[in-house]
Amino acid sequence: MKILGIDTSGLVGAVAIADGDLLVSQFSIQYKTTHSEIILPMLKDVCDKIHLDLSSIDAIAVSKGPGSFTGLRIGAATAKGLSMALDKPIIPVPTVDAIAYNLYGVEKIICPMMDARRNQVYTGLYTFVPNTPEGMSLERSFGMQVIHEQFATSVSEIAASINEIGKPVVLLGDGVPVYHDILEKELKVPYSIAPFHQNRQNGAALVALAMQYAKEGRMISSDEFAPEYLRLSQAEREAKEKEKAPSGEVESRKLEARKNPGIIRIREMTAEDIEEAANLEKSNLGKEAWTQKQLLDALTRDDTIYLVAEKAKRIVGLCGVQNISGDGEITNVSVAKDCRGEGIGYKMLKQLLERGRGIGIADYTLEVRKGNEAAIKLYQKAGFKSEGIRPGFYDEPKEDAEIFWKRKEI
Repeated sequence: MKILGIDTSGLVGAVAIADGDLLVSQFSIQYKTTHSEIILPMLKDVCDKIHLDLSSIDAIAVSKGPGSFTGLRIGAATAKGLSMALDKPIIPVPTVDAIAYNLYGVEKIICPMMDARRNQVYTGLYTFVPNTPEGMSLERSFGMQVIHEQFATSVSEIAASINEIGKPVVLLGDGVPVYHDILEKELKVPYSIAPFHQNRQNGAALVALAMQYAKEGRMISSDEFAPEYLRLSQAEREAKEKEKAPSGEVESRKLEARKNPGIIRIREMTAEDIEEAANLEKSNLGKEAWTQKQLLDALTRDDTIYLVAEKAKRIVGLCGVQNISGDGEITNVSVAKDCRGEGIGYKMLKQLLERGRGIGIADYTLEVRKGNEAAIKLYQKAGFKSEGIRPGFYDEPKEDAEIFWKRKEI
């Protein structure tokens, strides 16, 4: 059986081809790119290199989730499109199961952890058990035993579950380095961390597990397939929480807090902040301001970071960046008019630049009205340098845009 595998569930983008018990090809990238830009070119390159006619494949395996919301949608759309065009079935593979399959034959407890943010992980518990009783043959094969199927939970809760089992564990996945300090503190059993060639999503492991599923008949049509997110996105969760709040409660809390001014706090923007952030934008930029829908759409993407400045429970600042192939486009920098001169813009921008490195941004760029001297001083203070002009870029009033870059020092 010939299977095409696609995994876009995390930072790794992977395409693999397996034919029976042979891994014919694997193409994997984990570097400063978005899956929408690379997955189809990767597939084309693989097909060209091994002279593969896609109509010759028997099934398409795809990581069904959990993982990056945007990444899963890209993988799902690609798999469904190929499935319909080629009239081939889909083999949905649970993301966490596929990561665990990297450690085939390991008889310790295996615990993959994908960072789900806010001290939570997508995880599960696995081990491999021999299929052949000892003594009957020197050759051994293994079956993967699912102790706890993939789920979303806190780092503390999965650590407690591991402790309850009481056996040595192997940890792997992008959540391990993020929460290493918590794990070190809370795990009470011996543990090891899988090396880098085994601890992330892997196209070969995906198709190997899919091959087992195919033998069991676990294949579906493109119409039946949908990603499995395990939970709502952060923006969707917080929007629902806001809907459930009693009428007027949110506003009353904000008004009460404003009576007691506090320090300025820079934090990630949430769905609850959208309305205030959009009003701040409109107050500063008028018709050029981003709408609530634009801000909410941006918030749900995995290649963006949006921060707000909060003072006395009031949103007094907003800034955001989008990663475009390793270049960070600063999309928004707004500070409330009555709070200017307090260093809010610089504090937000500084944090934004630091956090952007975490999603693969190397260089940053932005444009600003040529006559906006205050903003230009801010960007220069943050290390940006002017590299050009876009004539007549802005309307109402018509004005040139000055283009600034902050490039990584080599």
